[in-house]
Amino acid sequence: MSDFDRASMLDMFIFEMSGLIDQLESTIVQSESEYNIDQINEIFRVMHTIKGSAAMMMFDNIAGVAHSIEDLFYFLREESPKNVDFSRLSDYVLSGADFIKVELAKIQEGNASDGDGTNLSKTIETFLKELKTGEAPPAAASPASSPAEAKAKEEPSAPLQVADTASSSGLNKYKAQVHFLDGCEMENIRAYTLVHNLQEFAQDITHTPQDVIDEETIPIIRRDGFFFEFFSTYNYNFINEHLSSTVYLKDLTLEQVAFGDTSAESEPKSKAAATEHYPTVPSLAVPTTHDLAAQEINNQKKAAQPTQHMISVNVGKLDTLMNLMGELVISEAMVTHNPELEGLQLDSFHKETRQLKQIIENIQKTVMSMRMVPLSATFFRMHRIVRDMCRQLNKDVQLDIVGEETEVDKSIIEHIGDPIMHIIRNSIDHGVELPEDRMRAGKTPKARVLLEAKNAGGDVLIIIKDDGRGINTDKVFKKAKENGLVNRPDHEYSEKEIQQFIFLPGFSTNDQVTAFSGRGVGMDVVNSNLEYVQGTALVDSTVGEGTTFTLKIPLTLAIIQGMSVLVAGTQYTIPIAQIIKSFIASPENLFTDPSGNEMVSERGEIFNVVRLHEFFGIEGAKTDITQGTLVMLENDGDVICLLVDELIGQQQAVVKNMPKYFKKVRGLSGCTLLGNGDISLIIDVAGLYDSK
Repeated sequence: MSDFDRASMLDMFIFEMSGLIDQLESTIVQSESEYNIDQINEIFRVMHTIKGSAAMMMFDNIAGVAHSIEDLFYFLREESPKNVDFSRLSDYVLSGADFIKVELAKIQEGNASDGDGTNLSKTIETFLKELKTGEAPPAAASPASSPAEAKAKEEPSAPLQVADTASSSGLNKYKAQVHFLDGCEMENIRAYTLVHNLQEFAQDITHTPQDVIDEETIPIIRRDGFFFEFFSTYNYNFINEHLSSTVYLKDLTLEQVAFGDTSAESEPKSKAAATEHYPTVPSLAVPTTHDLAAQEINNQKKAAQPTQHMISVNVGKLDTLMNLMGELVISEAMVTHNPELEGLQLDSFHKETRQLKQIIENIQKTVMSMRMVPLSATFFRMHRIVRDMCRQLNKDVQLDIVGEETEVDKSIIEHIGDPIMHIIRNSIDHGVELPEDRMRAGKTPKARVLLEAKNAGGDVLIIIKDDGRGINTDKVFKKAKENGLVNRPDHEYSEKEIQQFIFLPGFSTNDQVTAFSGRGVGMDVVNSNLEYVQGTALVDSTVGEGTTFTLKIPLTLAIIQGMSVLVAGTQYTIPIAQIIKSFIASPENLFTDPSGNEMVSERGEIFNVVRLHEFFGIEGAKTDITQGTLVMLENDGDVICLLVDELIGQQQAVVKNMPKYFKKVRGLSGCTLLGNGDISLIIDVAGLYDSK
């Protein structure tokens, strides 16, 4: 690999390997009790691809583990042995996936991939030998050959072989041409990888373009495809299947020619029959030459329909683009709200700035959509968590996933995986009962955990619900007292407030430390990660029926629609998504409750009043409620009315983090730059409720 920059390929390698591992885990967990032929084929293809890519990148430890799993599933596919211990099989494959994930993490952090997978490979090979001894026919494979090699060297079926295609040395000559999927990028590297992986089965490989690694060959391969010839002792069926498993393959043309025959017109006999007798890998549409004409007709019919092309973009570039988008929004506000323009009659200027603002808003929406990713990958990883915990705790739990197509910003999705994982672990460990206990309680032996996502205005709600035993509030309250967390009379705490104690640092009701709980760190992680993305967590539980956790997170943290308000001459910004209405209170609608809290009546309902100037200790604000403006705010179903001096207007706010030398201030979530260059603090509505 000295003829090209290996480092430039690492990002693509890590990205593709991570996707394959996620695909592998999903297949294993969802079909653990028994594998059908499609699932066996899929796992075989995944491991074959991982092995080839890792070997090409010189990560031999990863390639070795993948190769042992590939051999195992090749045997399962070809021999279909009976009485396979699928649970044990799943454990081995998931162990291999875990090993590869650890090595990928090392590579991503710039460290050496130095994990030793020898013992794991030997364990898998021992399991394969057990399967062979018990079920495989005596003539399976010689000790010196892998199952793939032994099978490939067997005599092929008649339709595939031309009588005079082998020389005395047993070599067959092949010609092949491949096209990669549109938009896959790095076609030169993919062609190099294909040739590198082929060297295990072929010799005397020649290809066009010749200097395949040169970036100048990318448009050539993209336009004309990649053509190569080689000799091999392996039969047509094996070579066809090997090439068909190439990542991002669009189509493949493969022909076997007579040894020594170099004519381009030479073709194997009955190509259509060969394709029918030996179908290509199911998950890839790999048409033969015989099918291309019909396919071309279909393509012409679809030519009028728009097509989508996908490309991979470095996340860092999207972050830079988002930052530039924020600066553009700020610059537009500074131009259109320039104090020097006050009092001037500039009709043409205002018309053009309105058009500019519309264009900027459209660009912003496009940039935001580019950063949105579905929750599906994060959600489906939870199947593995549930599977492992059930096996270790002897529980039976079904995980149901709803709304996995819901999208959130890339920067947010990186911080919500841990909270979801900890809540699900908490539900299975604390909430879900053992099957025999559930039956005694009149429930089904199999428990159910629901993981659901849905949009709610400018937020996304993630709901984790179980049908377990629920939260014992008496036990929680007792533990809270022992930890010194109770600072009010007992009767003043509602059941919901007591349940929220479980999110506090160091809080745990488990008396013994286990592999999953008892250290008081799990649910604390939920709150700390959610605070980072300005999210909140709520819990609602009924003893004997189950518990529901609700995570409320914003769609994005970058740019929000805000309402500017004035308090004592200083502007503050309130997120529009949390404003219900604004109004001026009448004296007859104001009163104080027995605890001394100010209340306001609006349309037959009573709401608490929070004075923003008192909350932050600001002097010089309006103290007469009837002279100011009340802004009705909603947070997690609770409503308060915030007193400000006056409303200024709605505008886009580019959210900036508070400077590091500021401590966390309750009631503030960040700041934004106004059009006149001043700083406006952004109100954290959830923080205002903590004072009530």
